Amino acid sequence: MSREEQIISERIKKLNELKSLGINPYPHKFEKKNNCAELKEKYKKLKNNEKTKDKVKIAGRIILKRDLGKLAFVKIRDGSGEIQLILQEKETPEEARNFLKKYLDAGDFVGADGIVMKSKTGEISVLVKKIEILSKAILPLPEKFHGLQDKEERYRKRYLDLIMNPEVKQVFEKREQIIDAVREFLKSKNYNEVDTPYLQTIYGGAEARPFKTHLNALDMDLFLAISPELYLKRLIVGGFEKVFTIARNFRNEGIDKWHNPEFTMMEIYQAYADYNDMMDLFEEIYEYVCKKVNGTTKIKVQGQEIDFKRPWKKMTMAQAIKKFADINVEKSSVTELKKICDKEKINYKENNWGSYVCVIFEHFCEDKLIQPTFIIDHPCESTPLCKIHRNDKSCRLIERFEPFCLGAELGNAYSELNDPIKQKQLLEEQQKKLVSGNEEANPYDKDFVDALEHGMPPTGGVGIGIDRMVILLTGQESIRDVLLFPFMKREEKKNELEKDN
Repeated sequence: MSREEQIISERIKKLNELKSLGINPYPHKFEKKNNCAELKEKYKKLKNNEKTKDKVKIAGRIILKRDLGKLAFVKIRDGSGEIQLILQEKETPEEARNFLKKYLDAGDFVGADGIVMKSKTGEISVLVKKIEILSKAILPLPEKFHGLQDKEERYRKRYLDLIMNPEVKQVFEKREQIIDAVREFLKSKNYNEVDTPYLQTIYGGAEARPFKTHLNALDMDLFLAISPELYLKRLIVGGFEKVFTIARNFRNEGIDKWHNPEFTMMEIYQAYADYNDMMDLFEEIYEYVCKKVNGTTKIKVQGQEIDFKRPWKKMTMAQAIKKFADINVEKSSVTELKKICDKEKINYKENNWGSYVCVIFEHFCEDKLIQPTFIIDHPCESTPLCKIHRNDKSCRLIERFEPFCLGAELGNAYSELNDPIKQKQLLEEQQKKLVSGNEEANPYDKDFVDALEHGMPPTGGVGIGIDRMVILLTGQESIRDVLLFPFMKREEKKNELEKDN
């Protein structure tokens, strides 16, 4: 029998003994009246070894247990932090001390009544008068109090990660603060928060492969949303002038430090605005949230100091390629750009000027964009949902921008196309690409075109990657560090049910 199997056996024995004594190891409720952080703050001015007469009732998970015979120390953790329990001869009833020694282990949840004191070593503690079991843990916590070391195991068993690495919880508390700050900012600007469907009969709004599912009730195929864009534009048509949604998107694509198949995106649309207004809004949001959550626009992340203070740098895509690759794409022919791609072994899907410009930019420029930078004026081939640039007589460019930082795209924005005839033509072309095998092309959405035919005002729209914002503002390395439950491939070993069948 392994050491772990021994521990499990011993704990089950304790569990059964408790039941035989008529003690429920999993009671329905406990009247918790205090929390760890509150007590430590309230009584921090006590002198060493000073006792109060203040009665408290506290509960949490046992993280550490040291029984020295006449004196026992137990460290428990609740949602606010940790505190020490002291069980001392003549102060703590013998029944409580024996109960701790015989039945309680690290990992168990306990409730305790007692008085507040400061120990000889200066630690705010609860001198226990009564202790009871709230949940008996069968499986032991990972060895030693140093947290999980294996990252894959941490992501796969986030509950253990949170138990053993309490600083991880702070990242997700900060994520909540970031999203709250974003909402607060947009509400102050009179944007309406709305919901859009996750299950869609026709997906659209981005170049991505969808996840497909089936609705049994109506015997029809559905798709998980890859973007809320086309629904939000319908709302602009319907009379909303400023809308946003913070939504889950699902894209059947690769997984890396910036990508997860399920992720959180915020999209914002404003009537009578264009991509210049969206650039201002994007900067404002980042600057506001940074100051609100971190107290400064400067952060240190992935070994770099980044400053989100406005205004951000701005370059056209052509200027970026000229700067980082010394290629003048504006004066290059399709043939010349193709030769560059072939020479550099850059993958491309389509044989046209815009597609080559986009992949050349990705290959040579993206990883050079460390400080916040707007890359503006993209080729028209990059999306079918954007207006042609008002100052480009060649009609090769559109009014689109992508903000970059640390080599990663933080969002996407357009002066939205609202010409229904042009939109219909572009979506029909996308449908042909989809049928011919391009799995990332947009399907034709007749209802969306019908909506535009009823008239949509000039509109600016922007999408902001919430997970990427959290990565940056919390100084994390990967999207998996800011998702409580990132996608993980199935473990190789069979589970117990599979073994038994």
